[in-house]
This record gives sequence, C-alpha cells and structure tokens, in this order.
Amino acid sequence: MVREAIVRELARGGQVYYVYNRVNTIPDVAAQVQKLVPDAQVAYAHGKMKERELEQIMMDFVEGEIDVLVSTTIIETGLDISNVNTIIIDDADRLGLAQLYQLRGRVGRSSRTAYAFLMYRRNRQLREVAEKRLQVIREYTDLGSGFRIAMRDLEIRGAGNLLGARQSGHMEAVGYDLYCKMLNEAVRRLRGEELPEEDFETSLDLDVDAYIPATYIRAEMQRLDMYKRMASITTKEERIDLEEELVDRYGDLPRPVENLCRIALLKAMAHEAFVTQMTQKGDTLKVYFYKRAKIHVPNFREFLAQHRNVKLTTDVNPYLTWRMWTSESDRKSPEEMFEMLFAFVQDLMSLQEGYVSEETEEA
Repeated sequence: MVREAIVRELARGGQVYYVYNRVNTIPDVAAQVQKLVPDAQVAYAHGKMKERELEQIMMDFVEGEIDVLVSTTIIETGLDISNVNTIIIDDADRLGLAQLYQLRGRVGRSSRTAYAFLMYRRNRQLREVAEKRLQVIREYTDLGSGFRIAMRDLEIRGAGNLLGARQSGHMEAVGYDLYCKMLNEAVRRLRGEELPEEDFETSLDLDVDAYIPATYIRAEMQRLDMYKRMASITTKEERIDLEEELVDRYGDLPRPVENLCRIALLKAMAHEAFVTQMTQKGDTLKVYFYKRAKIHVPNFREFLAQHRNVKLTTDVNPYLTWRMWTSESDRKSPEEMFEMLFAFVQDLMSLQEGYVSEETEEA
C-alpha cells in the first residue's frame, strides 16, 4: 500500500511525506522506503540533526530534488509546499488528535486532490482513546473542520482542572453539551445574574418520514453525530449549510433526511414561540404551549380572528387545534405542508410582541 501511494504521487509529479517519529531508527525506515521505490530520491530529517544539514535537506526537498522525505513530527507546522500532496503517517495511533490534524494539513495546499494515510501496526489492539482519535480524523475531512475536531478532542481527553474530575465531577457522566450548560448556569448564578425560567422541551410529532437511512450514512458514529448536529439547528442558514455539507459528503438528500432537517428548524422556531408539543393526526395539528408562555393577549385574539380554521380549547392544559385541510382532495404534499407549518409557527412567534410581564405592570 505504501509503495502504491508513493508511486501514484510521483507519477503525477508530486512529492511525499513519510512521518516516522523515532529518531534512533529513522535511517532504517528511510532505507526500507528506498527499497520499496528504488527509482525515488529518499531522504530523512529530524530535530537532532545539525542545523546546516537539516536546512540543506529541507531546501533540496522544497526545490524538488527529494521525492520522499521521511521525517519526524517536526514538519507538523510552518511548512507550505504545494507540490506535496500525499502524507503517510506511521504509528498514527501513538499521536495526538491535534498532531494528526496538523500533519494532515501539510498536504492539500494546492488545487490537487491530497491523500493522508494513517497507519498502525498489524494485529495491534488499539486503545479506545486511540481508536476514537483515528475515527475523528477520518470523519472530519471538509474545510473548516478544525473547530469540530478541537471539540471532539476536548471530549476525548477532558479539559484539565476547570472541567475535570478534580473540581466538578466526571464530564462523561452527563455529556459535554449538558456539562457546559450546567457550568454556564453555575457561573451566572455566582455572578448574581438572573437565569431564564423557560426551561422546557419542545417535541414534534408529524406524519412524515424523518430519519437518516443507514444506506445514506453507513458509519453508525457518523450517523449519530449528524443527528446531534441536526438537533442544534436554530436558523434557516444553518439548515441550508448542513444540507449542503450532507450533499457534498454523502450525495443527494433522501426525502427522510430533508424532512429531518426541516423538522429540526421547525422545532427550534416552535421553542422560541413557547410551544411544548405539536402533534399531527391526519389533517389536524394540536399545539400545546408552555405554562408561562409570554403571549400578548391582544395579539392572541387577533391571531384567532385571522386563522378561522384554528380553535382554542380551554382545558386543564389549553391547546390549539388547526385543521390544515378540509378534504382529502385538498391534502397537501410534504413540501406544501412544511411551508404552511413554517408560516404558522412564524405567526405564533409574533404573539410575544408587546408582551409585558406581571412584575413590570406592577412596577
């Protein structure tokens, strides 16, 4: 595999990095690489070389006189050689995620397709942490993925004393996102800031297929990560960006995936409108509100007057009933139904305009 990777790169006039991070045996590895590709010019470099010698080797490599540079991780930052578009990393499971990301960034600095090979010893039982690191670096290959890799690195390694077990317990027990939320609330409470009372969940139950098929994203971890990212959508722009990324990475969106992205945005908007539940049964949609919803009563009266097909039921838990179409022949397609739902929820969000709390009125 190493030979094929090197030969393929040299055939298109490129050069190759071979990363081997042991100074004592790096000459032997360089000799092995030379045997694999006898026609290539192979050299090695590491940080214990004399300054002049190392400088000469790097200059020869930049000028194209060396085809394959066997090197330690000293190349991980500061090098920008557009002609090098294949990197082979030996014992990649021994390197940190940040190191792997930096090393991978040494290639792909031109318009050519770049290749990064992450290798580990045959029959070696990888540690769980090492396997997670390799999975992350393989998964996030698109431009601008550095921040997401940093967040995954934080989840894998922990974040020192501030977020570690010594001060605040184990982050893994509650998950990184919830942990950050709890930490943020604790800091705001210590500062004397008022915390929002609106701590509620919003659920949507619509008559559409909304899921990620295993045939679309085959890797289970990638599929779970994508569900998590969809759940964090809050704006139309974020939805469009995520859809474009999905198309770029996995191909055209299946209808269930497209529906799932729409539902994620609709759920975020409904939460802003203080909706706790939206349930569809056939042509009828029921909408339940949070008990402390900030609704301006005159706006609500006007809303009911404008939407003749919406009725208010004053039960123990009041709810709205919306008849979305009146006959089977008038049934909407999924696209039309989502357009109606987005417009409807937008109207619900406008019910807050002009709202004044009881405390403010008393003041």
